[in-house]
Amino acid sequence: MKIGVPKEIKNNENRVGMTPAGVAELIKHGHTVAVQHTAGENSGFADEQYVKVGATILPTIEDVYAYADMIVKVKEPIEPEYPLIRKGQLVFTYFHFASDHELTLAMIKSGGVCLAYETVQLPNRALPLLIPMSEVAGRMATLNGAYYLQKTKGGKGKLIGGVPGVKPAKVLVLGGGIVGEAAARTAAGMGADVTITDISLPRLRQLDIETPANIHTLYSNEHNIRQQLHDVDIIIGSVLIPGAKTPFLITRDMLKEMEPGTVLVDVAIDQGGCFETSHPTTHSEPTYMVDGILHYAVANIPGAVPNTSTTALTNATLRYAVALADKGWQQACKDDQALFLGLNVVEGKVTYKAVADAWNLPYEPITL
Repeated sequence: MKIGVPKEIKNNENRVGMTPAGVAELIKHGHTVAVQHTAGENSGFADEQYVKVGATILPTIEDVYAYADMIVKVKEPIEPEYPLIRKGQLVFTYFHFASDHELTLAMIKSGGVCLAYETVQLPNRALPLLIPMSEVAGRMATLNGAYYLQKTKGGKGKLIGGVPGVKPAKVLVLGGGIVGEAAARTAAGMGADVTITDISLPRLRQLDIETPANIHTLYSNEHNIRQQLHDVDIIIGSVLIPGAKTPFLITRDMLKEMEPGTVLVDVAIDQGGCFETSHPTTHSEPTYMVDGILHYAVANIPGAVPNTSTTALTNATLRYAVALADKGWQQACKDDQALFLGLNVVEGKVTYKAVADAWNLPYEPITL
């Protein structure tokens, strides 16, 4: 199979779809790989490293899309890429369709096969291609929350871990999944007073047993969340419903219950956000204020640490990319139910129910 790795063109997206090590494995399986010129540069991977393992370097993004049967990338295609995707071409990446109507319609129109990292799901409901970026995003959410808590950045002027004789900051983490646990552990390691919420009692019990003593668990409902708002310093939103739009857990009226300078970090912004007042921001303009409350809603948080992120992502995606290349997408998805669940839009049809429901589009389940 011909595989293409284009350069990401989303704002400040420094990751690349595959490391040289991943490319080498695909070539070892008899496939050919074309990488766009400088695609890996911002992640610390030079063109020469790809050439050394047998890849071809192509000068433009148009060349890569025209060459490839399968595109492997990181973020969803954006407008300049829409016309480059052709009927039957497999695009293997994060899509987050439920939060982007324009993208959904564009991919339907393209006739491409859109296999979304974020909905590949194992029988135990784990999301193997979301986990590595969730681990990065959770850690980064706390680091960014602590940074913007500085008075000079718009926050309250508190040090997250406090000092002897001064209480640490209070951190509220909404959602006890991979992102939430990573955020809570990082905040706890920095000395914060952390509360993590979830609607799963078994998950709360697990977190209560396995996490440090300065992490407290709380059942998630509106009353309990409101009780935390009057003195919280950082709120990290890490709620996820696979493939679907995220519900709002912090509404506009809740902001008045917080102290000015409280920092909201919405890691769920890729799926629409879990704060009503959130809208996507970028690494170049990451924050904004609403009613005195600072919002950080960068849609590609792991893009700030691309070397770590790209390596972690390739570690997770490679086995699936190899299967898709070896067998073709139809047979690979027939053989692996986890991959099958990644099919969101296939040759003009919406094949993932949560995406169809989000935009009131016809749902057409696929049969292989």
